[in-house]
Amino acid sequence: MFGTIRGISVAVFCVSVAVGVLGCNVEGRWSTTPGVSAASSARLVRTDEGIDISTADTQEVDLVEAVVAHRRQYLHTLRQLHDYYEAHGYTAKQQWATFELQGMDRVQKFRYLLDAEVASDALRPEKQIDEADALYEKGLELMRRGGHGVPGIYRQDRMIEAADLFRRLIERYPSSDKIDDAAFFCGEIHKEYLPGQESIAVKWYERAYTWDPGTPHPARFQAAVIYDYRMHDRNRALELYQAAVKHESAYKSNVRFAARRIRGLTGGGHTLATP
Repeated sequence: MFGTIRGISVAVFCVSVAVGVLGCNVEGRWSTTPGVSAASSARLVRTDEGIDISTADTQEVDLVEAVVAHRRQYLHTLRQLHDYYEAHGYTAKQQWATFELQGMDRVQKFRYLLDAEVASDALRPEKQIDEADALYEKGLELMRRGGHGVPGIYRQDRMIEAADLFRRLIERYPSSDKIDDAAFFCGEIHKEYLPGQESIAVKWYERAYTWDPGTPHPARFQAAVIYDYRMHDRNRALELYQAAVKHESAYKSNVRFAARRIRGLTGGGHTLATP
């Protein structure tokens, strides 16, 4: 019996390590968007430095789907283990399982296929929904507690939890008037607090102003800065600086900066690529 229990413990440990390494996309709401095919996901994000984020082939899609399925099974089994310990009065082990379950919210989850990282661009903010508002406020509070706005001092786990809440808001309440706000702050989190995730950040900023062209947030400007300085896509940056000047005039310092960059990009012989 001891050998069996030890075998189970080793198996659980191995699964735990594997999930941690893979990024812990552990719940159904984080699964790959249904219907995403290799063809629809094979989108490239290239920079002057040769960065290429794409779907290589159908093998990648198959592997991502397998990872999602295993994550879901892992979480389901861990919850069963937690309930088993609770039912049998194994308090210490129940606490271990509870701690591990709570840790799932503090680990960033990836969907790996760029099209599946953000919600559809067809959503529109239509109405006030109390439950969505509550999730939004909780997400903002997590960001504040995590150090948002304090240069160099922040808690990445709090930011990941906040992004989880914003995405949950969008997925559960896609007609909420807070979806553009949630998308903007998802962009902020991926831009400022999660290194190397510029391609995800710009997608969220783009959703914010696509869903609501009148969004009160400087989403166009923030996306322009990423394209300009991090992804070195100056054509796209120029388009977005121009859009920021037109649509985000309330942010005076951003507009002044954007105007300088437009002069710099165009005055130096830089021209927009032909569509």
